[in-house]
Amino acid sequence: MDDTTATKKLLFDIQSCIQQIETYLNDTKVFIQYDHNSLLQDAVERNLITIGEAMNSLLEINPKISISNARRIVNVRNKLTHGYDEIDNVQIWNIIINHLPVLKREVAQLLRG
Repeated sequence: MDDTTATKKLLFDIQSCIQQIETYLNDTKVFIQYDHNSLLQDAVERNLITIGEAMNSLLEINPKISISNARRIVNVRNKLTHGYDEIDNVQIWNIIINHLPVLKREVAQLLRG
C-alpha cells in the first residue's frame, strides 16, 4: 500500500471512530450521563485508543500532517492504554466536547484534499 492510500485509510478510520463516538453520545452531550455510564465510557475510550493508534501511524508516514495536536492525540492513546488508572472522566469529556470537533473538521478537510 502506498503512502497516499495508507494515509486515506487511516484518516477514514479516525473519521469512523469520531462518528461512532457521536452515535454513542446520541446528541445528548451531558457530562453526568457520561460519568455514570461505564459502558459508554468504555466505548468512547476504545474509539479514542483507535484514533490515537491511527494518528501514530499517520505521523510515521507524514510527521508534518496538518492535524493540530497530533502528538497529544497519540499521548491520550498511550495514557488510555498504559495509564488507565490515571484516567479522569473530566479529561475525556473535555476531549469529546472541545477537541473531537476540531479533529473531525481537519480529517474531513484532508480527505477532501
